[in-house]
Amino acid sequence: MDFYVILGIGPDASAADIKRAYRRLSRRYHPGINPGDRTAQEMFSRISEAYEVLMDPHRRQEYDTGGAAQPQAPQPDVPQFTEFDFSMRAHGAQASTFSELFAEVLNPVPVAGAGRPESGADLHATLAVPFEVQFTGDERQVVVTRQVPCGACRGTGLRVTVEGRCPSCEGRGQTRWARGHMVFAKDCGACGGTGRRRSDACAACMGHGRAVRSEAVLVRLPAGIRDGTRLRVPEAGNAGRHGGTTGDLYVTIQVAPHAFFRREGDDVLCTIPVAVHEAVLGARIEVPALDGAIRLNLPPGTQGGRQFRARERGFPTAGGGAGDFIAEVRIVLPSTIDDRSRELIREFGRLNPGDVRKDFALRVEEAGGQDEVSKAGRT
Repeated sequence: MDFYVILGIGPDASAADIKRAYRRLSRRYHPGINPGDRTAQEMFSRISEAYEVLMDPHRRQEYDTGGAAQPQAPQPDVPQFTEFDFSMRAHGAQASTFSELFAEVLNPVPVAGAGRPESGADLHATLAVPFEVQFTGDERQVVVTRQVPCGACRGTGLRVTVEGRCPSCEGRGQTRWARGHMVFAKDCGACGGTGRRRSDACAACMGHGRAVRSEAVLVRLPAGIRDGTRLRVPEAGNAGRHGGTTGDLYVTIQVAPHAFFRREGDDVLCTIPVAVHEAVLGARIEVPALDGAIRLNLPPGTQGGRQFRARERGFPTAGGGAGDFIAEVRIVLPSTIDDRSRELIREFGRLNPGDVRKDFALRVEEAGGQDEVSKAGRT
């Protein structure tokens, strides 16, 4: 079973190529898409196993060099040249090629159940949460499809049976096969050369020891969590094989934007509308916040863009404190105005003849002069 062939990639494939191949094939053979299809389930297990090995640099190196990425028997089965049988001659479809001969010589069938512990792969998921969760914290569930120990065989991949003669070698302890005029023999991989068997491959998991299951995993979101935070849920990834450790689940948080509030660091910012008369005369207004309303005192002559700060009414911090709540004033003109209001505004203009644009132009000119002075000091 060539992991590269299973994923449809070459031996020089990068990690990104492996991920793309895994996602493409897992969508095709996922048990949720092919309910009751035993072939698709087995293929999905093989795809997952290939992905786990090739994504782990250490295990991939071992696999590429013919190491322990494949399950190993306690004692390797070495074929023996027991005899030459010239009466056996294979023709046509029965004739073997040199590639078939050396494939069986160099790749012996492993003994059922043998193998060293293999750690399960980590899983990754994305969880979208509303803006308010950053302030209060919460517990949410994310649904993941993961590999778990097979319930029928408890993860061993084997089904215990009454001890009897091995059906693969008919109790001889060796398997024999012919290649042209030559007959080869080696220890039976199904019984380890004993000729007796006490277990068979588990029919539920096809001997892989793991089953695929979708389940909801509880994710605890602490108060103050930010957009893009990556949380780790221990042992919520794929189960290991042969007693290996279970992988973890990594959840990336995506915070939805809010129609009224926004976040900068640990501070909560918002823009509050203020009527013209409130800005001119001053007012006491109430502003909604994430933890209740906040009362602000607007002094007479409040300008648009001015900010008011309420200490420690922002997002909780890791040190036990909290950021601030910042409200920025936006002066809103009335959408409609009657004749009486127009007359009062004209009267207001006559009583306050200051030219605001002239004052603005003077400030711009003064700022430009200061810039020239600073430039002259640098030459």
